[in-house]
Amino acid sequence: MVLEEEVQLPLDRQTVFQALNDPEILKQSIPGCEELNQLNDNEMEATVVVKFGPVKASFNSNVEIDPSQGPALFKLTGKGDAGVAGFANGGADVHLDENADGTLLKYTVNIDISGKLAQVGGRLIEGTTKRLARKFFENFESALLAKHT
Repeated sequence: MVLEEEVQLPLDRQTVFQALNDPEILKQSIPGCEELNQLNDNEMEATVVVKFGPVKASFNSNVEIDPSQGPALFKLTGKGDAGVAGFANGGADVHLDENADGTLLKYTVNIDISGKLAQVGGRLIEGTTKRLARKFFENFESALLAKHT
């Protein structure tokens, strides 16, 4: 499944880029995030609880960050293990384009879900994933503005 969306943020590109690398802002932004630990400059692990229809899953996740093309492009890949509920693998490309109103953040997310979660149904998974992505960026903007205003 591939998701694409964009969000206009009222801050400069460098500030937004730095926030995407800030574990505290990310923890506040990720819906259902119970724990987020930075292992090194490019790797984090997290515990995230997500409900897909009737299936509630607690994912133990590992995320690798590639900020090498920043601040214009930020890439990440991750794997999540929810035990008997299933697995999720994916990645995201986040483009940050500075404009007169701040920064236009455009993202493309590619997610592959397997196990019981995949049996819930593609439309439910896609709807939940889109809702979680929107919630992440709403939370991200709130955390970012709280820190920088």
